[in-house]
Amino acid sequence: MAPILSKTVLMTALLALPMAAAAPVLAQEAKPREVISVTGDGESSMAPDMAIVTLSVVKQAKTAREALDENNKAMKDVLDSLKSGGIAERDLQTSGFSIQPQYNYPQPVDGQQQQPQLIGYQTINAVTVRLRDLAKLGQVIDQSVTLGINQGGDIQFTNDKPEAALEEARKNAVAEAVKKAKTLSEAAGVKLGRIIEINENEPRPLPQPAYRATMMKEADAAVPVQGGETTYHVSVTVTFAIEP
Repeated sequence: MAPILSKTVLMTALLALPMAAAAPVLAQEAKPREVISVTGDGESSMAPDMAIVTLSVVKQAKTAREALDENNKAMKDVLDSLKSGGIAERDLQTSGFSIQPQYNYPQPVDGQQQQPQLIGYQTINAVTVRLRDLAKLGQVIDQSVTLGINQGGDIQFTNDKPEAALEEARKNAVAEAVKKAKTLSEAAGVKLGRIIEINENEPRPLPQPAYRATMMKEADAAVPVQGGETTYHVSVTVTFAIEP
Protein backbone atom coordinates (compact mmCIF):
# COMPACT_ATOMS: atom_id res chain seq x y z
CA MET A 1 0.00 0.00 0.00
CA ALA A 2 1.46 3.40 -1.04
CA PRO A 3 2.28 5.81 1.79
CA ILE A 4 -0.19 8.63 2.26
CA LEU A 5 1.33 12.15 2.31
CA SER A 6 0.34 14.30 5.20
CA LYS A 7 -1.61 17.50 4.51
CA THR A 8 1.35 19.61 5.68
CA VAL A 9 3.84 18.00 3.28
CA LEU A 10 1.39 18.22 0.39
CA MET A 11 0.67 21.89 1.02
CA THR A 12 4.42 22.72 1.21
CA ALA A 13 5.03 21.03 -2.11
CA LEU A 14 2.18 22.89 -3.79
CA LEU A 15 3.41 26.28 -2.48
CA ALA A 16 6.92 25.58 -3.73
CA LEU A 17 5.75 25.11 -7.33
CA PRO A 18 4.93 28.79 -8.08
CA MET A 19 8.14 29.95 -6.42
CA ALA A 20 10.20 27.55 -8.51
CA ALA A 21 8.45 28.74 -11.64
CA ALA A 22 9.10 32.40 -10.74
CA ALA A 23 12.83 31.87 -10.10
CA PRO A 24 13.93 32.28 -13.76
CA VAL A 25 11.89 35.48 -14.03
CA LEU A 26 13.56 36.97 -10.94
CA ALA A 27 16.98 36.01 -12.23
CA GLN A 28 16.19 37.69 -15.53
CA GLU A 29 15.11 40.91 -13.79
CA ALA A 30 18.34 40.99 -11.78
CA LYS A 31 20.42 41.21 -14.95
CA PRO A 32 22.75 44.28 -14.75
CA ARG A 33 21.63 47.24 -16.81
CA GLU A 34 23.99 48.34 -19.57
CA VAL A 35 25.11 51.90 -18.91
CA ILE A 36 27.67 54.54 -19.81
CA SER A 37 29.12 56.68 -16.98
CA VAL A 38 31.07 59.85 -17.74
CA THR A 39 32.48 62.77 -15.78
CA GLY A 40 31.97 66.35 -16.88
CA ASP A 41 33.81 69.43 -15.62
CA GLY A 42 32.49 72.97 -15.73
CA GLU A 43 33.91 76.36 -14.76
CA SER A 44 32.59 79.86 -14.31
CA SER A 45 34.35 83.03 -13.19
CA MET A 46 33.27 86.21 -11.47
CA ALA A 47 35.00 89.20 -9.91
CA PRO A 48 35.59 88.69 -6.17
CA ASP A 49 33.81 90.93 -3.71
CA MET A 50 35.53 89.73 -0.55
CA ALA A 51 39.01 88.87 0.71
CA ILE A 52 40.05 86.65 3.60
CA VAL A 53 43.39 87.73 5.06
CA THR A 54 45.56 86.09 7.71
CA LEU A 55 47.67 88.50 9.80
CA SER A 56 50.03 87.48 12.60
CA VAL A 57 52.01 89.13 15.38
CA VAL A 58 55.29 87.38 16.23
CA LYS A 59 57.21 88.48 19.34
CA GLN A 60 60.35 87.17 21.02
CA ALA A 61 61.58 87.86 24.54
CA LYS A 62 63.67 86.34 27.32
CA THR A 63 60.64 85.01 29.18
CA ALA A 64 57.31 83.67 28.04
CA ARG A 65 55.55 86.37 30.08
CA GLU A 66 57.41 89.17 28.34
CA ALA A 67 56.83 87.70 24.90
CA LEU A 68 53.11 87.26 25.62
CA ASP A 69 52.68 90.79 26.99
CA GLU A 70 54.36 92.35 23.95
CA ASN A 71 52.26 90.23 21.61
CA ASN A 72 49.01 91.04 23.43
CA LYS A 73 49.64 94.77 23.20
CA ALA A 74 50.42 94.70 19.48
CA MET A 75 47.45 92.48 18.61
CA LYS A 76 45.07 94.62 20.68
CA ASP A 77 46.19 97.71 18.76
CA VAL A 78 45.65 95.90 15.46
CA LEU A 79 42.17 94.64 16.41
CA ASP A 80 41.11 98.06 17.72
CA SER A 81 42.25 99.64 14.47
CA LEU A 82 40.40 97.11 12.33
CA LYS A 83 37.18 97.58 14.30
CA SER A 84 37.40 101.36 14.17
CA GLY A 85 37.94 101.04 10.41
CA GLY A 86 34.50 99.49 10.04
CA ILE A 87 35.27 95.75 10.17
CA ALA A 88 32.60 93.94 12.17
CA GLU A 89 33.54 91.60 15.01
CA ARG A 90 31.92 88.68 13.15
CA ASP A 91 34.57 89.17 10.45
CA LEU A 92 37.48 88.88 12.90
CA GLN A 93 38.54 85.46 14.16
CA THR A 94 41.63 84.25 16.01
CA SER A 95 43.01 81.50 13.81
CA GLY A 96 46.20 80.51 15.60
CA PHE A 97 48.09 81.02 18.84
CA SER A 98 51.31 79.51 20.17
CA ILE A 99 54.10 80.02 22.71
CA GLN A 100 57.31 78.20 21.86
CA PRO A 101 60.70 78.04 23.61
CA GLN A 102 63.65 79.13 21.49
CA TYR A 103 66.95 77.25 21.69
CA ASN A 104 70.50 77.78 20.56
CA TYR A 105 72.21 74.59 19.37
CA PRO A 106 75.99 74.79 20.00
CA GLN A 107 78.48 73.15 17.68
CA PRO A 108 79.78 69.73 18.81
CA VAL A 109 82.92 69.82 20.98
CA ASP A 110 85.46 67.03 20.42
CA GLY A 111 82.77 65.13 18.54
CA GLN A 112 80.35 65.36 21.46
CA GLN A 113 76.92 66.87 20.88
CA GLN A 114 76.24 69.76 23.27
CA GLN A 115 72.98 70.35 25.10
CA PRO A 116 70.70 72.98 23.51
CA GLN A 117 70.59 76.32 25.35
CA LEU A 118 67.28 78.05 26.10
CA ILE A 119 67.58 81.64 24.84
CA GLY A 120 64.00 82.87 25.05
CA TYR A 121 60.40 82.41 23.95
CA GLN A 122 58.40 83.22 20.86
CA THR A 123 54.68 83.96 20.75
CA ILE A 124 52.55 83.95 17.62
CA ASN A 125 48.99 85.26 17.50
CA ALA A 126 47.16 85.09 14.16
CA VAL A 127 43.86 86.70 13.22
CA THR A 128 41.80 85.99 10.12
CA VAL A 129 40.08 89.05 8.68
CA ARG A 130 37.10 88.82 6.34
CA LEU A 131 37.24 92.05 4.35
CA ARG A 132 34.05 92.93 2.46
CA ASP A 133 35.38 96.15 0.93
CA LEU A 134 38.28 95.22 -1.37
CA ALA A 135 39.17 98.86 -1.88
CA LYS A 136 40.44 98.91 1.72
CA LEU A 137 42.61 95.79 1.44
CA GLY A 138 45.95 97.49 0.79
CA GLN A 139 45.27 100.08 3.48
CA VAL A 140 44.34 97.43 6.04
CA ILE A 141 47.56 95.50 5.41
CA ASP A 142 49.68 98.65 5.57
CA GLN A 143 48.10 99.94 8.78
CA SER A 144 48.29 96.51 10.44
CA VAL A 145 52.01 96.32 9.74
CA THR A 146 52.50 99.75 11.27
CA LEU A 147 50.71 98.62 14.44
CA GLY A 148 52.65 95.39 14.92
CA ILE A 149 51.73 92.77 12.33
CA ASN A 150 55.04 91.27 11.17
CA GLN A 151 53.99 88.03 9.52
CA GLY A 152 51.15 87.34 7.14
CA GLY A 153 49.92 86.10 3.83
CA ASP A 154 47.36 83.84 2.24
CA ILE A 155 44.96 86.44 0.91
CA GLN A 156 42.10 84.44 -0.54
CA PHE A 157 39.79 86.27 -2.92
CA THR A 158 36.25 84.92 -2.87
CA ASN A 159 32.60 85.89 -3.16
CA ASP A 160 29.97 86.35 -0.51
CA LYS A 161 27.27 84.91 -2.83
CA PRO A 162 28.82 82.72 -5.54
CA GLU A 163 25.53 80.96 -6.43
CA ALA A 164 25.27 82.48 -9.92
CA ALA A 165 28.78 81.33 -10.88
CA LEU A 166 28.18 77.86 -9.42
CA GLU A 167 24.93 77.49 -11.34
CA GLU A 168 26.68 78.35 -14.60
CA ALA A 169 29.51 75.94 -13.77
CA ARG A 170 26.99 73.14 -13.15
CA LYS A 171 25.34 73.73 -16.52
CA ASN A 172 28.74 73.62 -18.23
CA ALA A 173 29.68 70.41 -16.40
CA VAL A 174 26.48 68.59 -17.41
CA ALA A 175 26.80 69.80 -21.01
CA GLU A 176 30.33 68.42 -21.17
CA ALA A 177 29.20 65.09 -19.71
CA VAL A 178 26.41 64.78 -22.32
CA LYS A 179 28.86 65.59 -25.10
CA LYS A 180 31.31 62.93 -23.86
CA ALA A 181 28.57 60.32 -23.57
CA LYS A 182 27.38 60.96 -27.14
CA THR A 183 30.93 60.62 -28.44
CA LEU A 184 31.47 57.34 -26.57
CA SER A 185 28.17 55.83 -27.64
CA GLU A 186 28.76 56.73 -31.30
CA ALA A 187 32.27 55.29 -31.17
CA ALA A 188 30.96 52.09 -29.57
CA GLY A 189 28.06 51.78 -32.01
CA VAL A 190 25.36 51.81 -29.34
CA LYS A 191 22.32 54.00 -28.77
CA LEU A 192 22.44 56.42 -25.87
CA GLY A 193 19.39 56.30 -23.62
CA ARG A 194 17.99 58.41 -20.83
CA ILE A 195 19.94 59.74 -17.87
CA ILE A 196 19.72 57.36 -14.92
CA GLU A 197 21.76 59.21 -12.32
CA ILE A 198 23.68 62.48 -11.80
CA ASN A 199 26.17 62.93 -8.96
CA GLU A 200 27.89 66.23 -8.22
CA ASN A 201 31.24 66.46 -6.51
CA GLU A 202 31.67 69.24 -4.00
CA PRO A 203 32.02 72.55 -5.90
CA ARG A 204 35.15 74.52 -5.13
CA PRO A 205 36.90 77.70 -6.21
CA LEU A 206 40.09 77.18 -8.16
CA PRO A 207 43.30 78.36 -6.44
CA GLN A 208 43.86 82.08 -6.88
CA PRO A 209 47.12 84.04 -6.67
CA ALA A 210 47.66 84.92 -3.04
CA TYR A 211 49.71 87.59 -1.33
CA ARG A 212 52.23 85.84 0.89
CA ALA A 213 55.10 87.62 2.54
CA THR A 214 56.94 88.16 5.78
CA MET A 215 55.94 91.73 6.54
CA MET A 216 58.52 94.30 7.53
CA LYS A 217 58.02 96.71 10.41
CA GLU A 218 57.85 99.77 8.19
CA ALA A 219 55.77 100.36 5.08
CA ASP A 220 56.04 103.39 2.80
CA ALA A 221 52.59 103.19 1.21
CA ALA A 222 49.46 101.11 0.98
CA VAL A 223 50.20 97.63 -0.35
CA PRO A 224 49.07 97.30 -4.00
CA VAL A 225 46.79 94.30 -4.51
CA GLN A 226 44.74 92.99 -7.44
CA GLY A 227 41.68 90.82 -7.00
CA GLY A 228 41.44 89.47 -10.54
CA GLU A 229 38.69 86.85 -10.94
CA THR A 230 37.59 83.89 -8.85
CA THR A 231 36.93 80.77 -10.90
CA TYR A 232 34.53 78.15 -9.56
CA HIS A 233 34.82 74.53 -10.66
CA VAL A 234 32.10 71.86 -10.61
CA SER A 235 32.52 68.18 -11.50
CA VAL A 236 29.57 65.85 -12.14
CA THR A 237 29.29 62.14 -12.90
CA VAL A 238 26.38 61.29 -15.20
CA THR A 239 25.17 57.74 -15.87
CA PHE A 240 23.20 57.04 -19.08
CA ALA A 241 21.29 53.91 -20.04
CA ILE A 242 22.23 52.11 -23.27
CA GLU A 243 19.18 51.40 -25.37
CA PRO A 244 18.83 47.80 -26.61
